[in-house]
Amino acid sequence: MFTGIIETLGKVEKVVAEGNNLHFTIQSAISHELKIDQSVAHNGVCLTVVAIDGHSHTVTAIEETLNKTSLGQLKLGSKVNLERCMQMNARLDGHIVQGHVDQTAQCILVNELDGSWEYRFKYDGSTGNVTVEKGSICVNGISLTVVNSEVDEFSVFIIPYTFEHTNLQEVKVGDTVNLEFDIIGKYVARLMDKATH
Repeated sequence: MFTGIIETLGKVEKVVAEGNNLHFTIQSAISHELKIDQSVAHNGVCLTVVAIDGHSHTVTAIEETLNKTSLGQLKLGSKVNLERCMQMNARLDGHIVQGHVDQTAQCILVNELDGSWEYRFKYDGSTGNVTVEKGSICVNGISLTVVNSEVDEFSVFIIPYTFEHTNLQEVKVGDTVNLEFDIIGKYVARLMDKATH
């Protein structure tokens, strides 16, 4: 379980294909502190550390993960949002994040404002996932607050700290991001769907 508060940015050092899987080697400030078999969120995707070498660690994304997330688009030099799993004795600064990406979305607007940024994302609304105004959404592993919620679109506003310390700084119109919808909202939507059928 995670909080959506990004610890650090990693950089992709190596991508190795093996069958339908991709092995990513990531250099970061926390890699040397990790342990084999530890869960770490990479752009919001919970992956298991399989190797550590100095200030780099390696994780494997299987075909199912590659099909449902944007990880397959990572290349050498790509910046990756990293977060280790939540400690039960720590404050929950973001919201409850599982590291299980629900679907991807496309960035359709980046608007630089005076001291902040607006990002707008479009997703497939037929999947049953929903956002609500002032609710939580996880974009590339970042816990954010929804504004301007619609059936298949939503906006978020980014403060300078978040912009500087996450890979949102590299997201442009047309780019794909990972979405994990709020777990409470998903259960409510599922219950409502069952009640109407």
